[in-house]
Amino acid sequence: MLKKKILIFGSTGQIGRHLIRKLTKNNYKVICQTRNLHKAIFLKTSGSIGYIDIKETKIFDYEKVSELVDNTDIVINLIGILFESGKINTFEKIHTLFPKFLSEICKKKNKHLIHISSLGVENASDSKYAASKAKGENKIFENLPSATILKPSIVYSVNDSFTTRFMSLLNFFPIFPLYYGGKTKFAPIHASDLTDIIFHVIENNIKGKKIETVGPKNLTFLEILNTLCKCINKKRVFLPLPLFLAKFSAKILEKMPNPLLTVDQLNLLKYDNISSKNNLNNFDLGYPSKINFEEGVMKYAYNWREGGQFSVKDFKKS
Repeated sequence: MLKKKILIFGSTGQIGRHLIRKLTKNNYKVICQTRNLHKAIFLKTSGSIGYIDIKETKIFDYEKVSELVDNTDIVINLIGILFESGKINTFEKIHTLFPKFLSEICKKKNKHLIHISSLGVENASDSKYAASKAKGENKIFENLPSATILKPSIVYSVNDSFTTRFMSLLNFFPIFPLYYGGKTKFAPIHASDLTDIIFHVIENNIKGKKIETVGPKNLTFLEILNTLCKCINKKRVFLPLPLFLAKFSAKILEKMPNPLLTVDQLNLLKYDNISSKNNLNNFDLGYPSKINFEEGVMKYAYNWREGGQFSVKDFKKS
C-alpha cells in the first residue's frame, strides 16, 4: 500500500541512492529531480519497480519546481557541492539561494521540507563552503520554521568522494601529506545510517529541528587515514605539511577540473567536525548510528586492494 509521495532533489548522489532504496522498499513513491534525464536513468533500477519517477527540471525553474512540490507530500533537498565551477555551480547559488527558493515554495504549498546541510559549518567562518551552508540553514528557518535540517559529519560509502578518493591516493603515494598535524576530529557516518535517520524523521513526522547526525565514534584525520591504509593493506608515511606549503599546493590543485584539494577545503579542514554538546543529535533522538567506520569501509575496500576481493592476503586469513 502506497504511503506518501516524496520529492528528492539531488537523488543521483550517494545519499540519494541509499534513500531511494529505503523509501521504495517501505512503500513510498519517490520522485527524483534531475537536470539531465539521460544521466539519471539508472535511478529506475535503484528501488522497487513502479515506485520511482524521474523528472527533468532545472532547480531554479519556479513553475516546474512548484508543480513538482505541489504533487508530493514531503520534499528532501540533498543537493550540495564540494567546490565551485563556473557561474552556476557556486556555493552561494547551490547552498544558500536554492534552499531559500525551495523553502519559499514549500511554505506556499504547505509541504514538509527536509534539508541536508553539514556539521559544524557555523564555526568555520573563513570557509565559503561553510558560510554558504550556514546561510542556507538560516534562510530555510526564516521562511519555514517547520522544516527539518540534518547536519551530518563526513558521509561515507562505496559511492562517496571521500574514502574512495583517499584510498586511491594512498594506493599510489608511499609518503602522504598531513594537514594540521592530522588532529582535526570527525564523526564519520555511513550513508545507510544517515538514510535510516532520514527515514526515522519521515516516519515520526519530526519537524522544526536541527539534528546533528554523527557516526558511533569520533576519529582524528590521522586515525581515518590509518584506518583506510589498514583496509587496503598498505603502510604509509604521513608527513606533516607546513601551512604555507599546504596552501601553495591547494592553490595549484584547485585549478584541476575535479580538484583533489582547494584552499577553501583546506580552511575547512582545521575545524573539528563532531557533535556539539548543546545541540540535538541522532543519539538524543534514540536513533544511534550503528556502522563502525573500519567495518563499513572494509566492505568495499577490496576494490583498492591488490588482488581485489580475492587477494592472497585475505585468502590466507580466511
